[in-house]
Amino acid sequence: MLRVPSPQAPLLAALSGTPASPPPIWLMRQAGRYLPEYREVRGKVSSFLDLCRTPKLAAEVTLQPLRRFALDAAIVFSDILIVPHALGQKVEFVEGEGPRLEPVRDAEAIGSLDRTSATEALAPVYETIERVVAELPQAVPLIGFCGAPWTVATYMAEGGGSKDQAAARLLAYRDPATFRRLIDLLVDASTDYLVNQVRAGARVLQIFDSWAGSLPEDAFERWCIAPTKLLVERVKAEAPGTPVIGFPRGAGVQAERYVKETGVDAVSCDTSQPLAWIRDTLQPLVPVQGNLDPVLLVAGGAELDRRVEAILGALASRPFIFNLGHGILPETPIDHVARLVHLVKSGSA
Repeated sequence: MLRVPSPQAPLLAALSGTPASPPPIWLMRQAGRYLPEYREVRGKVSSFLDLCRTPKLAAEVTLQPLRRFALDAAIVFSDILIVPHALGQKVEFVEGEGPRLEPVRDAEAIGSLDRTSATEALAPVYETIERVVAELPQAVPLIGFCGAPWTVATYMAEGGGSKDQAAARLLAYRDPATFRRLIDLLVDASTDYLVNQVRAGARVLQIFDSWAGSLPEDAFERWCIAPTKLLVERVKAEAPGTPVIGFPRGAGVQAERYVKETGVDAVSCDTSQPLAWIRDTLQPLVPVQGNLDPVLLVAGGAELDRRVEAILGALASRPFIFNLGHGILPETPIDHVARLVHLVKSGSA
């Protein structure tokens, strides 16, 4: 049996602007390698992508953390790079190295991508959502997600992850028209993807812009804010009433413009953003989410307790969702996650 947080839906209440005591909590990458039951399921398939594309198994790992912890949301088990895979780009995940893609760096390569094949290629994700929703209590919404166009484009151009997103930045500077074609394609494909996740049963959406922090001010406006605004507008036109959380990781003070201009309903904050600034600048605009350091969750102990209390003290009196500043790390002890959930649910350390 899943552990039901409450007879209501605290996450949806927070996203609608209602403060809750205690605040809702879920964790980015809450389904993953830190759980032995996840590792057992992962061993049944040959690749990470196969796991994402096998609905029965993806649904199982989506539900696993909710059986252990009193979390207030599930998030569908998938990956932001499933969209370029669906568009026809070669994508693989190498154990111990991460994603590898066949780089897309010119007009010819971008022209070879095919949006018409994406609906069928992404059908397993929608089936996963349907399976998960059938198992969830009404009080626990499922979160669907996608990568923001800028972040997904960085992987597509680079051929994998990178420290500085140089390949995408160079393409954007040298040939902005060609890069615009890629961004526009990703806006179109991501709109369809998010809307279909809602149709399958997702009640909240999150847009992960993991590499927003690599852009200077003018490029941030052009490649982060503008495409995200268009994506949010289109999703809201097709799926009205579905709250959208934006996560412009590394954006720093530019997160204020991001919130004001993209139309997101809430913003997720990374570890670097000061609590006082989040409280005084962002929370008056929208509900906020975050921002515990994932490494501190690995460390645990008294310092974890102190930081949880500080975050709750700064942010919990207004609409707030407790989360990490990025995804949970594979080496995180399960007992530390249990401790974190207890601290948030009890309201103090």
